[in-house]
Parts: sequence; C-alpha cells; structure tokens
Amino acid sequence: MTPQRKVYLNGEFVAEADAKVSIFDSALMFGDMVFEITRTFNGKPFRLREHLERLYAGLKILEIDCGLTIDEMEKETHHTIEVNRPCFPDGLDFQIMHDVSRGPLGFYQSIFPEGARPTITINCWPLTWHVGAFADTYETGVHAVIPPQRSVPARLIDPKIKNRSRIYYQVANQQAQKVDSKAWALLTDEDGFITEGTGANFFIVKNGELFTPEPRNILRGVTRDATIKFAAEVGIRCHECNLEPYDVATADEALFTSTPFVMMPATRFNTQPIGTGAVGPVTRGLLNTWREVVGVDIVAQAKQYAKDAES
Repeated sequence: MTPQRKVYLNGEFVAEADAKVSIFDSALMFGDMVFEITRTFNGKPFRLREHLERLYAGLKILEIDCGLTIDEMEKETHHTIEVNRPCFPDGLDFQIMHDVSRGPLGFYQSIFPEGARPTITINCWPLTWHVGAFADTYETGVHAVIPPQRSVPARLIDPKIKNRSRIYYQVANQQAQKVDSKAWALLTDEDGFITEGTGANFFIVKNGELFTPEPRNILRGVTRDATIKFAAEVGIRCHECNLEPYDVATADEALFTSTPFVMMPATRFNTQPIGTGAVGPVTRGLLNTWREVVGVDIVAQAKQYAKDAES
C-alpha cells in the first residue's frame, strides 16, 4: 500500500486530512500569513535556502516570531521531505509549501489552554496536476490580458513579502477570463506600468534581449532571479525597467516565470499576437538552458505528468 503523505504542523507530523488550522487564526481573519513554494528537480529542492530567506524577511517585516531560526526551519523542511519521500515514486517531482501565520488572535486565547502560538505548516505535494495542466501551453503559449484590477502598490501591501492577502489576484483572474476563459491576468501599477502576473513574474524579449519590470511593485521571484542569471550566462542581457502595455504589444516574445512551471511562453496579449504569435527562439533557448542546469526536461516532464493525471 502506498504510504500516506504527512504534514509538518507545529512540530508534529499529521496526515494531510488532519492538518487543520483554527478558524480563529490570523491567517483566516486577516490573510496574516507568509508562505513559500519551492519545487524539486530529480527529487532535490531547488534554491530552498533562497525561498526560506525570503520567508524570513517577510516574518521579520511583519514581526512574526515563528519560534524557529532559519537553520531550524531548513532542518525541519528536509525532515518533512524525508518523511514524505516514500510517497513519491522515482522521477516524480514535488513542491514544498511553507505557511507561517501569527496564530490565533489574542481575543480567543481562552480556548487555547496550551497558549496561542504561531501556526507553522510544511507540506509536500506532487507536481503531477500543477505542472501537467500546462503541458499544451508550453507549445502554444498563453494569452496575457490586462484586467481592470491593478496591483496593490508597495506603499499599501508590499508584494515583495510573499503573503496570503491576495484577493486582488482572484479578482484579476476572473476579469481576464471574461475576455478569454484561459487567459492569464497581467497586472499593472497605479501609473499603468506592467508589474507581474497573479503568481508569476513577467518578461518580454526585444531584439534578443530580455526586459522585465523593475523590482519595486513586484514579488522578487526566485525563479525570476534564476532566469536572469541563466540568461546572462548564455550572453542574453536583461534590463529591469518600467514596461508599458505598448512594450508588450510590440515585443518579439514574452514569458512568465514561476516556481512550479518555471517558464511559460506568452504568445498573445490583449487578443493580439505577440511577435509571430508562436513560441520564440529566445524562450525556447532559455527553457533549454534551464533543462541543462536542473537536469530535467521541463516540457517533457509536463507532458508526462499530463498523461499520469489522466490515468
């Protein structure tokens, strides 16, 4: 019988179905939670430390003392991975999710005789469905649509803190999908400059060079940073700058980056083709560079996971 996955919950391992958070938790009351998603390649976490450093930057800014140092959190993460490793067949990669909240609100401490404390969870989840869902779009590209909903500016909620207060993401997705049921929302800031997708960073390609929104009103993605680094190693310059919708409309190529799917071509923008309307050579070259670095053919893996999801 296949072993059942376990979730790290405040120092204990519990079955996924039993990993519950109180309705009085500040995460539910206020979205007062920071989180991270790391993925594996060939079963090994990719840039786990960078993800944890961003998690702890958020905890520091929000003044949440989770009770673990970053080294202790890293140790517990590796422990969680090893507890769950028998659940993942060879060749099946997975994501590692960290969620940390302030814990139950002080008003409700009387129902927590052991004392209210921060809520910490770490779980491992197969990438079968998350990545398999994108198998076809690696070849066709996605349709990026700017919705009426804009990014929340950093002066209100800093997007550089990876937090769960993201209802505006959902609103943006719903608005974009009224244009095209499969569209990906592409957000803009108060001045109309491109910021990011709803859970992904964004790049365009012009004359063989990359351009990406400056890091002021965006999540400074780990995969974004890796893509910029890998591009430089193969001689592709990247410019961090303000981008207008006009720049996307006149780009040669465009792409999103995010931890689970790594890179996703965008071939249409606001109903019109980007460049030729097909996945371009720079995007394909960068996907190949990622394959060489991590030792996984990301597109082939997505196609295999799509088949696995159907069986």
